[in-house]
Amino acid sequence: MDVYEVLSDGFKLSTDKDLLDLELIYKVLSGTYWAENIPVEVIAKSVEHSLCFGLYHGGGQQLGFARMVTDRATFAYLADVFVIPGYRGKGLSKFMMKAILEHPDMKGLRRIMLATRDAHGLYKQFGFTAVPNPEIFMQIHRPSIYKNQIQND
Repeated sequence: MDVYEVLSDGFKLSTDKDLLDLELIYKVLSGTYWAENIPVEVIAKSVEHSLCFGLYHGGGQQLGFARMVTDRATFAYLADVFVIPGYRGKGLSKFMMKAILEHPDMKGLRRIMLATRDAHGLYKQFGFTAVPNPEIFMQIHRPSIYKNQIQND
């Protein structure tokens, strides 16, 4: 699969998985409200099976990450979006979102979804809206799954 890259003001967004810093991704995600205590093996598997976007600066330091779970034909789910502390508030999440949504595989999709507690303002700028009829959607939600895995190991 071809590597997709977008450059802007010394920053680069790339789908090259060889550039990803899995240790950084694990460190950040395992401390988030949505993936607390996620095992590194689960992170590695999610990266392997997703369209991943790494955000880099200058000499290749990774500053951010996002991934799309997608069939690349009709649907995508945006997940695990972050910019590391120290680089937040500089417009990098906007740069990431614009570049991600301009990826050729994202342009023809019928539906792109995400879940967030605290970034509605960001995503609204890119056309995301609240689901108008949430009653048609269902889920299996296991919020303590990673905690339970740690206790069972």
